[in-house]
Amino acid sequence: MIAKGAGKPLLYMIIPSFMSYVLFIFIGCTILFLLGTLFLTLPLFTLFFFRDPERNIGDGIISPADGRVINVTESSFDVFMSATNVHVNRSPDSGRVAKMVHRSGTHRPAYSDDISGNERLTTTLETDEGSVRITQIAGIFARRIVPYVSEGDEIKKGDKIGMIRFGSRVRVELPPTAKITISNGVIVRAGETKVGEWS
Repeated sequence: MIAKGAGKPLLYMIIPSFMSYVLFIFIGCTILFLLGTLFLTLPLFTLFFFRDPERNIGDGIISPADGRVINVTESSFDVFMSATNVHVNRSPDSGRVAKMVHRSGTHRPAYSDDISGNERLTTTLETDEGSVRITQIAGIFARRIVPYVSEGDEIKKGDKIGMIRFGSRVRVELPPTAKITISNGVIVRAGETKVGEWS
């Protein structure tokens, strides 16, 4: 399954390959064929990046993203997503989307210690147990955060809330009624891995 929002990037990647092959047919220059083949690797990588596999929703509070857990505190943690991870993000729990705030900014590497100025989208989810904040943070290659939900939406645990293109980071901030059950370095899968539980 291909993630929502993949259309334009795929189109932009396919055009150079298509044009090279068309010119090769009419001109017959081998270099054009080789260029077309080289350009074809870009949309193939993009298809891999935009994959959106089905997930079996886990117990407790679940990870919103695939990747490696970093910066764990008593009330928050980050998940760093490399270019090889699935970049579709999911809701850690069920609730209502109370607020969404987008902030433009820089595009420092998502693994950097200082990403305070990076572009981000913070979604506040009102659950039965308290407010959960999910912040999608763009990285050095990610140039757009694509939301799938809007303010006022009622969503279930594991529902897709959006994606970040080409390497990024997701931060989860939990209320005092929650307990984080993971530690730094753990590899998690969006929608499946339990990352916390309600007290």
